[in-house]
Amino acid sequence: MDDHSKHIRFFVGSLIEIQRLQLDLNDHKIPSMVKNNFQSGINSGFYGGSPLQVELFIYDEDLEKF
Repeated sequence: MDDHSKHIRFFVGSLIEIQRLQLDLNDHKIPSMVKNNFQSGINSGFYGGSPLQVELFIYDEDLEKF
């Protein structure tokens, strides 16, 4: 990975599904990033997003590894 690496959306679903996928990605040494607008909204004191719309991102070049 270099400074110009790009994240791509790999999966959208519930947090349970995302956590399971992260385990598989970790087994393949693939870093991931989770974007959870629902939880962010709750933490900020307002509603934002859906609990079934959690996004999982990986680096573009890691897509070939999985």
